Amino acid sequence: MHDNQSRTSTPDTLPEVITRYLTAHRAHDTATAITAFTREATVIDDGNTYEGTEAIREWLDRSATAFTYTIHLTGAQQTDATRYIATHHLEGNFPGGTIDLRYQFTLRGGLIERLVIEP
Repeated sequence: MHDNQSRTSTPDTLPEVITRYLTAHRAHDTATAITAFTREATVIDDGNTYEGTEAIREWLDRSATAFTYTIHLTGAQQTDATRYIATHHLEGNFPGGTIDLRYQFTLRGGLIERLVIEP
């Protein structure tokens, strides 16, 4: 695949590390979710940046308890050799009650190096 071509993926064709993270995150299993990230990983969510596994662990723990919600994977796309987008629909007791979010993953060495979550 050329670097400038994107292709639609099905959830079952996402790399194992992404599905491991998504499954663990949905189950509020921070210990497993954190294993999907490089030590120097960065997560950007809701305008906040979390750098390194300790900051990401704290973000995961906080996000697991802040609101109650359901999350449903609605689409997946590979944008180049190391980048994937997983689109999710969330419903819950957070402001607005529903939202569609794009989880944009960048992989390095078989792990998540960067995750940007935005509408």
